[in-house]
Parts: sequence; structure tokens; C-alpha cells
Amino acid sequence: MNAAALHTAALLDSTHGKPKLLVVDDQPVHLQLLMHTLSSDYQVYMATSGEQALALCRSDPPDLVLLDVLMPGMDGFSVCKALKADPRTAGLPIIFVTARSDPGQETHGLSLGAVDFIAKPINPAVVKARVHTHLTLKFQSDMLKKLVLLDGLSGVFNRRYFDQQLASEWARSTRSNQPLSLILVDVDHFEAYNARYGHQAGDDCLRMIAVALKGVLRRPADLVARFAGEEFACLLPDTSPAHARKLANDMEQRVRELAGLKPEHAALRQVTVSLGLITRLQAAPVSWETFLHTASEQLQLAKRAGTGQIRATQLEGVANPTS
Repeated sequence: MNAAALHTAALLDSTHGKPKLLVVDDQPVHLQLLMHTLSSDYQVYMATSGEQALALCRSDPPDLVLLDVLMPGMDGFSVCKALKADPRTAGLPIIFVTARSDPGQETHGLSLGAVDFIAKPINPAVVKARVHTHLTLKFQSDMLKKLVLLDGLSGVFNRRYFDQQLASEWARSTRSNQPLSLILVDVDHFEAYNARYGHQAGDDCLRMIAVALKGVLRRPADLVARFAGEEFACLLPDTSPAHARKLANDMEQRVRELAGLKPEHAALRQVTVSLGLITRLQAAPVSWETFLHTASEQLQLAKRAGTGQIRATQLEGVANPTS
């Protein structure tokens, strides 16, 4: 296998196994044929109506949709239009599979956002090739978008992505009345570390700490971002004060135990981090800017208390936090 093929294979090998396809058709014979054609390479799910397809896409979005045009009730064009109008599913590649070869219909489908048309009766080799092509393009696009949102030094998300997610999770927390926690993490005495060991060692230090912080988190919704300089931010949706405090303790301990950051001599200072933690409870009526500022205040309290310290507070239905 050449380098290009290996690269493509890596793109198509998602963290959850094979890429997921949704096949939508009201005719069982067509569903079975597509299932037989694609199931050896992909996870294939089926829907027999437009309404069912929309529900599946919104609850567990696939990587690509193969969509029949002519269906009773909600036809394929209506399904495509609805998917493209929903931010949760707007990026899904949609391939229409239809018995009609009318150029006008094809133009209309492409104008709605579909990426391709495949004629019935299908040619299995053609279906496989086109699905593979559009999945590769999708994963390459996803990879490029992700790279734009990653910090080049530490490998975790950058400040831009953190700001986007904080605004989004803040709005969701307000709607759902669920808690939202934030941990700000700062490397203690980082300037002195840089001065003693050099900037390359300082960069390595930040990379190791970023990996350690990520290693504590387990849920896909939790994120670590490089906030500024030697400071990181950990955004934790639906996380109670007690659980957020446990995660903060684990982060502090994980960094303290990093073998590559232990001093050469007992007299030298060990690398530690200070952490400021805040949790918003019961959709406390404050702005996310106040939330972020209060977390920063807690971090400063932790740093003034010494190295490897944690300070926490919560906002609970009022604008004045208590320590």
C-alpha cells in the first residue's frame, strides 16, 4: 500500500471503528442491495422514510447519507433541505440514489447541497468508489477544520475554539438549567523554569502538561484548551462542583507526578500547577464574561496561596459568588 493509500485509510479509520452510513429508501430490495454492497467496509444503518432518516441523523449523525429521491410522504429533496437547515447535520455529505435521470432533478438536488447523484439500478463498484471518495473528502475537510482550532505548540484546542465552546455551552446551560464548570490551570513559576532549562524545555513542559490534563478527562464534551501562555482552560459541561473539584485534584496530581518534569536535584523546584475552579448552578443570572473573570480570580487566589493549590467557588442563582 502506497503512502497516499495509507493516508486515506487512516482518514477513514475513525476512533469509533468503521465510518457510519445511513441508507434511506422505502423499498426493501434497494436497502438490502446497498447494505450488501457497503456493509463489509462501513457501519450501515437503514431508514425507510424521510421522517425516520431525520430522527436518526439528529440523534446520532452518520458520516454520509445515501438518500432515495422518490419516497411517500417526505421525499428525498425535503429531507436534504431539512438536514442542510439544521446546524447539527448541515455538514453531512448526501448522495442521492434515484431511478430518475432528469438533469433538472439532478441540478435541483445539487443546489440543495447534495454532493453526488447515483442512478438506479446501482453498480456496486461505482457506489463503493463514490462513497469512498466523498468520505475521504469529508474527513480531510474535518481534519483541516480541526487543525485550525488546535494550538500549534501544545496540541490541545486553542483560545478561539475555547471561546466558541464557552458561548455555546453557556447558552445550553441556560436552556437546560444544568451545571457548567470551568477549571483554569496555570504552571507555577514557569518563567523561572524557562530561564533555567531554556525555551525548548519550556515548550516540552507545556506539551507534557497538556497531555496530562487531557488524560484526566473522559467525556467527549469535556475539553482542554491553551488559554494564554502557560495557562490552560478545561470546560466541563453538566459537571457538579464536587466532580469538578475531583477532576481538578486529579489534574494537579497528574502534573506533579510527570516523570519528565521532576527536578534533577532535590533542592530544585518540582513543576506544579495552580488551579482556579468555578461552577455555575441553576443557570445563575450572570454573563459568561463574569463567569470567566471569577474563575480567573480563583486562579489568582490559588497562586497566592503557594504552589500546587486549588481554589473553587460557585455561582448559584445570584450574581455574587461565595468562596
